Formats: sequence, C-alpha cells, structure tokens
Amino acid sequence: MIRRRARELALQVLYQIDLVGTDLEEAWQDALEREKPEPAAREYAETLVRGVQACREELDREIARRSRDWPLERMAVVDRNILRIGLYELFHVPSVPPPVVANEAVELAKAYSTADSGRFVNGILGSVIKERAAQAAGSPPAPGTGG
Repeated sequence: MIRRRARELALQVLYQIDLVGTDLEEAWQDALEREKPEPAAREYAETLVRGVQACREELDREIARRSRDWPLERMAVVDRNILRIGLYELFHVPSVPPPVVANEAVELAKAYSTADSGRFVNGILGSVIKERAAQAAGSPPAPGTGG
C-alpha cells in the first residue's frame, strides 16, 4: 500500500511538471504540503519522481517506439506519466517484480485516466516485459516488439 500511495504521489508531481511546466522542486513541495505522505511513501515517490525526470528522454524514446500509432505528445498526460513511472520501475528498480509494475500501472490508469487507458498502459508495459524476458532467456524478441 505504501508503494501504491508513492506512485499516486509521483503521478501527481509528474503530471504537474508535464502539464503546467512547473519546476520539479516546486511541484514536489506543493505535493508534500497538500498530501502529507508518510515517510516511506514520500521516499519512494521521490525516488520515482527524480528518477523519471533524470531518465525522461530514455523513457520517452521507449514509449514512442512502442506506440507507433499514437505520438507521445498526443497521449493523455496522465497515461504518458503512468508509462514513465512504470518503465522507470522496470528499468531501474529491480526490487519490484515486472508483473507488479504492470498491475500497479494499470490500476493507476483505471483510477486516474480513461476507460481505455488500462489496456493501453498494459499493452506498452507488457511488450517491454515480454521483450526483456525473451532477452534474458537468450531468445530473439517476438515480431513487432521492436527488438
């Protein structure tokens, strides 16, 4: 439950940064004052926010590569940031199992975005998980996964 709360907090901060162009520090402080998260949630949310911002180009390239028919700038801001959080966790937080990352991202999409967002987020993250599993097993990626 702590990490779910952290992901929600991170989503709020990243959404504000992405939509309004607010500075990271200002958005972070606004969220802390408004939400008053418990220390563990605060710590993980900060890891996510700072990590996503530091790796944003890498994450956006990965999203764009996998959503060929839907340009990044046309995606819903919420969906784009849920995907950034999920990909950051997949690539940089090995302590969270990939199925948990995907499930949590889908739950965020269902709670904060459109009716179709859960499927969209699941499709993108699922393709990354499958590709990485195939690479770990030493087999080539499935056709259409961009490997």
